[in-house]
Amino acid sequence: MGKLSDAKLNEMFRHIKKNPKVVIPPTPGYDSGVHIIDENHFLVVSTDPCIGVPEKWFGWLLVHYAASDVALFGATPEFCTINLLGPTHVEADDFIAIMMQVFSAVDELGMTVVAGHSGTYDGISTFVGSCTAYGKVTKENLITPGGAQAGDNIICTKHLGLETAVAFTFKRRRVAEKLFGFTRTNTLQKLVQEQSCVKEASLLADLDGIHSMHDASEGGFVAALNEMGRNSGLGLRIEWEMLPILDEVLILQESFDLNQRELLSISSTGTLLAAVDPCVKDEALRKLEKQGIEAHCIGAFTKRKESVLVKECRCSTFPKVAEDPYSKIMMK
Repeated sequence: MGKLSDAKLNEMFRHIKKNPKVVIPPTPGYDSGVHIIDENHFLVVSTDPCIGVPEKWFGWLLVHYAASDVALFGATPEFCTINLLGPTHVEADDFIAIMMQVFSAVDELGMTVVAGHSGTYDGISTFVGSCTAYGKVTKENLITPGGAQAGDNIICTKHLGLETAVAFTFKRRRVAEKLFGFTRTNTLQKLVQEQSCVKEASLLADLDGIHSMHDASEGGFVAALNEMGRNSGLGLRIEWEMLPILDEVLILQESFDLNQRELLSISSTGTLLAAVDPCVKDEALRKLEKQGIEAHCIGAFTKRKESVLVKECRCSTFPKVAEDPYSKIMMK
């Protein structure tokens, strides 16, 4: 878990040559870039790495990580490139097995692989992949993390920390069985596909009044909500009692002595946060529920740039800096 700070990113981004066709250049808090392709359309581009996930899901996650980021900008993921690197001891059949997962994932999403690279290298101890996904969107339908408006409700799909709980069952199976029980550990291992938000992002993008969307990946709710608020020039008010926190995440909090900031920062890839006009909030929730996607309204964006957490009728400052406990939890 080691993204560069916003300050270091901005220092690096200053050296990128500006191009009038680029609508959204590399920007902290934006997981996709956008450029013009014709007078009516933008191309949304996102790239993501994949490492340290269960090998039987490697190819599927590799595609969905990047495709989710494209969908969160209101675009339909259409094409992708794949870069798959492995250690020198792996066989060609190991590459083929992962690429078959990739092909299954892109078929499921209606995408096409257009280019890529594969090979084995000294210095690599496990498979490392990257996927770059592309999708087209009309100019008026582009959605960005900086598009939230004052008064927008904040809708959250799925649960805070689901990704971390699922990963824990794979990386620390024996401990997971002690903490969660054998049956629940097996159930969580079947929820790997919850680490994609292509489906719900696409459903919401079809509604008027969806002003901003973001995936609560590394840094969880703290990183995602602060990035949405900061890039939109807004504050936020979060209702603690409305947060959908997985029971197993609360068990992890107690077992690893996580403070409230760490809990709210827990990596939650696949959990979507959306800024929604209050007039369409109920319609959005119904649409998600109809497709079997659990969703909750957890707060709202505000004109005042303060970020507030309301817990048991008391207000405190919502954490400004994420402290993701992922590595702390996964350490053996």
